[in-house]
Amino acid sequence: MDTTSSSGQQPEPNTQDVNSRAQSQSAAVIFTTFLRLGLTSFGGPIAHLGYFRQAFVEQKRWLSESQFAQLLAISQFLPGPASSQVGFGIGLVKGGWLGALAAFTAFTAPSVLLLILFATMLPLFGNEIGGAFLHGLKLVALVVVAHGLRGMLAGLCPDPIRKSIAVGAAVLVLLADTAFAQLAVVAVGAVLGGYLCRDVKPTTDSGFVLGYSAKLGWVLVSLFLLLLFLLPFIPTVNDSVLNVFQHFYQSGALVFGGGHVVLPLLEEAVVSPGWVTESEFLAGYGAAQAVPGPMFSFAAYLGQLQGGFGIAITALLAIFIPGFLLLGGMLPIWHQLARGPKAARAVAGVNAAVVGLLGAALYDPIFTTAITSSVDVCIAIVGLLLITTWNASALWIVAWCVVASLLATAVF
Repeated sequence: MDTTSSSGQQPEPNTQDVNSRAQSQSAAVIFTTFLRLGLTSFGGPIAHLGYFRQAFVEQKRWLSESQFAQLLAISQFLPGPASSQVGFGIGLVKGGWLGALAAFTAFTAPSVLLLILFATMLPLFGNEIGGAFLHGLKLVALVVVAHGLRGMLAGLCPDPIRKSIAVGAAVLVLLADTAFAQLAVVAVGAVLGGYLCRDVKPTTDSGFVLGYSAKLGWVLVSLFLLLLFLLPFIPTVNDSVLNVFQHFYQSGALVFGGGHVVLPLLEEAVVSPGWVTESEFLAGYGAAQAVPGPMFSFAAYLGQLQGGFGIAITALLAIFIPGFLLLGGMLPIWHQLARGPKAARAVAGVNAAVVGLLGAALYDPIFTTAITSSVDVCIAIVGLLLITTWNASALWIVAWCVVASLLATAVF
């Protein structure tokens, strides 16, 4: 883990923990683990990162705190769905390409199937009960992210310098409120860490053990660029499979900042050509917030409206592929860069900046939209006690927050 003791010396890693992190996992184990998350990870992209940290850092110990933060930092730098990229990266590190495919499929499939079937259920989410249900999911996000932030703050910001970097990153992101500000603070965190985190030394878990080289990484990055610049020039028929792939690939390749940021791009891609109406688009957006799993599964809903199940899968793959190509390409390059002492200090600064990013996200939009009354505060406090004191699973947190929100709406 990327921490130092009060004396400035790097603590000895726990041998059992290191061996656990280094051990590869079968695709079947990865699939079942991510399927459980795909069925219970409500609350949106930021909450998903909290679920991932709880599952893979605290419970299973597949990754160290530093490795998890580095995956998150890389995903912040790259376009695409950050939480899904982190999940894909975990599968890739622990089980190779088959593990990455298993992680993506298991985490995404539940939300895809629900969104394809969701059209008949949309009226439910227009009334008071549906509103209370969605509000309960926002409280789930608040509890999960707050718990994750607490653990990351202790593990990744053990000294005043890194705490200051985290606070500064949070303040800058809240003031700027743009996706590019997130990229900027991560870059600044790397620079400050390189100059200020002098006591940080490289550790055995500073990088990732991968089954392929940086040469293949550059091939994947080149493929991403080739598709991005070549696809728009291929003649297609309107609403054809290739045309759909073009539009959704471009949306996935150009979005920074997570799932919600892709909405304007998708609206331009499907509403402007007349493939989907404005009301259908907004209804699907509401549905995507009500189901577990990644926000980018919204693409399957739009594809289903356009042309059925085949188009839905085409749209889904097209929007995820660019982010996964970039992540797969950058991981071995990052692995090479993270070995030296200067890189270790820069990584320490990046990790601290990532903590600041999550802190900013915890406040806005999670806290500002989830807490609307003193009742919400009480529900969130009980949820935090469940997860911190009783080690309750994510399913219990979802059940508590949603049921309490429904009861509060009925009573008050």
